Amino acid sequence: MLGANEIRQLASKLGIKPTKKLGQNFVIDPNTINRIVTASGITSADRVVEIGPGLGSLTLGILAVTNSVMAVEIDAALAAELPGTIAKHAPASTLQLVHADALRLTELPDQPTALVANLPYNISVPVLLHFLETFPSIKKGLVMVQSEVAHRLAAKPGGKDYGSPSLKMAWYGPTRLAGNIGRNVFWPAPNVDSALVYFERSIEREQDRKRVFAVIDAAFGQRRKTLRQALSSWAGSPSMAEEICRRAGIDPGARGEQLLVDDFIAIAGAK
Repeated sequence: MLGANEIRQLASKLGIKPTKKLGQNFVIDPNTINRIVTASGITSADRVVEIGPGLGSLTLGILAVTNSVMAVEIDAALAAELPGTIAKHAPASTLQLVHADALRLTELPDQPTALVANLPYNISVPVLLHFLETFPSIKKGLVMVQSEVAHRLAAKPGGKDYGSPSLKMAWYGPTRLAGNIGRNVFWPAPNVDSALVYFERSIEREQDRKRVFAVIDAAFGQRRKTLRQALSSWAGSPSMAEEICRRAGIDPGARGEQLLVDDFIAIAGAK
C-alpha cells in the first residue's frame, strides 16, 4: 500500500494539488485502508467497483483481497498515473480503469458485485444512489463519506437525521454505520469528520422506484409539514393528498420523518 510520503511524492510528480471542487482528500494511513477493506466484507469472488481511486491507495487495498477492480476516475492526470502505480505495487492484479464522470456513467467493463470507495464528499449521496440505480448487480458495499452524511444515510425514523437519503437507501436494503474516521488520516486533512457506511441490496421490489422516490422527495421538501400539506403539490391538492394517504392506510396528519419506506410505497401505489 501507499504511505504518506509516497502519496505526496506522486502528487508532486503529477503537479496535483488536491481540490475541494473534486472532493479530493487522499487517505495516507495504511491502517485505515485495511480497516475500510475489512469492513466492506469483500472476498476474492467479488467484482469490485471503486469510485474516485485518486492515487491508488484504496485500490491497492482492494486488490489485496480480490484480483481485479474497476476504478472510475474523472481526473485525467490521476487516471493516467493509476495503471503504473498498480503495475508497480500489484503486478499480478488486473485494473480496469474507467476515465469518466461517475455521475454520468452508465456502463462498466464488467458487472460489479460490490462498491468500495472514499467518495468525493460534494457528490457522495447522488453518486451512490446513481450507482445503485444503474448497476443492479451491486449487492453490497462500503463507502467513506462525511460523518453528517453517513448518519443521514443510515438513520432510522423519528430522528433529525432521517430523511430522503435514509429512505432511498432503505429501498434497496439495510444500511448501517460501520465506524468513524479521524481527520488526520487524510491529506489534506478535511474540515469535517468522516464515517464509514455499509449497505446491502437485499430487497427486490416490484413497485416503480421513481414514483416512490417522488413521494419521498415531496414529503421531505417540507419536512415540518404534515403529509396532507407536504404532498399537496405531488397529489394535486391538500384534499387529494389526504385522500391518497387514507387509501394507503397512512395518517395524513403524520410527517414524513415518522414513516418507513413501505409506507411511502403504499402512498405511491394509492395515487
